[in-house]
Amino acid sequence: MGIKQIGETIIAPRHRASCHCGAVVLELELPDGIERPIRCDCSLCRRKGAIMGAIPVSRLHVLQGQEVLRLYQFHSHTAKHYFCSVCGVYTHHQRRSDPNECGFNIGCLEGVNPFELGEVPVANGTHHPSDR
Repeated sequence: MGIKQIGETIIAPRHRASCHCGAVVLELELPDGIERPIRCDCSLCRRKGAIMGAIPVSRLHVLQGQEVLRLYQFHSHTAKHYFCSVCGVYTHHQRRSDPNECGFNIGCLEGVNPFELGEVPVANGTHHPSDR
């Protein structure tokens, strides 16, 4: 069972997320709340500092702003990191460890302050299993 509430915000089964300027709007299917919130210590994630949740790719829907989303790939060019080209905020990525999953920026969820999550586990992205 995932996290159903952060601070005073109830996590809806279909929860909206957006970048800072509002050009990109996503809808995430979160019927069990936010599952497996995590930070990653890879070179990119250390710099962006986001706390991420995980869902199947099929449960992330771009409602608005597909044309302003930009793709960034590095190293193995497997993961697909998306950010708003207007405000620069990272919204989501298709995972390298499981391309059928998306990581999403919990800080982009409407009404959510990720600092209210408390302690969040850190994934070892520096020594990714795919690099071995």
